[in-house]
Amino acid sequence: MTLYAKVIGKVQGVYFRAFTQKIARELDLRGTVRNLSDGSVEVVAVGEEEKINKLIKELKKGSPGSKVIDIEIKKDKHDLDFEDFKIVY
Repeated sequence: MTLYAKVIGKVQGVYFRAFTQKIARELDLRGTVRNLSDGSVEVVAVGEEEKINKLIKELKKGSPGSKVIDIEIKKDKHDLDFEDFKIVY
């Protein structure tokens, strides 16, 4: 399963991408996380649905110092091909 999430709120400059990468790697997910020009963060994660749902729960909590207002979520049954979970700069 592939998750596409756009995290909205105070999520840039508060180690949100590193937080997301750490959680995703702990859950053995693959994908990317990156800042968007509108101040949000985009997360693309691939893995088992149960682990994707755990990641979503953590994204809603956010990193220390962040304030998540909303998350736009889309899921797709098709897996994209990623080898690891990386921060995109």
